[in-house]
Amino acid sequence: MKYFFKLIRLILTPVVLLIDKLTEPAWPEYSQKEQARLDKEAAKLSLYHFRTCPFCVKTRHDLRRLGLNVELRDAQNDAQYEQELIEGGGKRQVPCLRIQHDDGKVEWLYESNDIRAYLEQHYGKAA
Repeated sequence: MKYFFKLIRLILTPVVLLIDKLTEPAWPEYSQKEQARLDKEAAKLSLYHFRTCPFCVKTRHDLRRLGLNVELRDAQNDAQYEQELIEGGGKRQVPCLRIQHDDGKVEWLYESNDIRAYLEQHYGKAA
């Protein structure tokens, strides 16, 4: 059974990556000032993800669609990011958005739909 799942991943990985690339949304056109403001805000965010996770693909597309330059942390291939995710968020689940609030508090937001709602509320149409 273990080899069956490895085979499935081997087959699906290039498919997911191809779909990711083909469906990638265009970067929005913001003024230099507006993009700089968004970049400053996005510096408070980090996305822990796996490259071929469909929910992570969806979340990365949302970041791009909104024009957010968020640090991507590959928790599948980088042991340091995996450990940060487990210690900070409490579990090894992706996608997970790490939000550094102005008061120093760190929030770990799981579930792609919850992350999407947060991004729309805070950055939708350059809120």
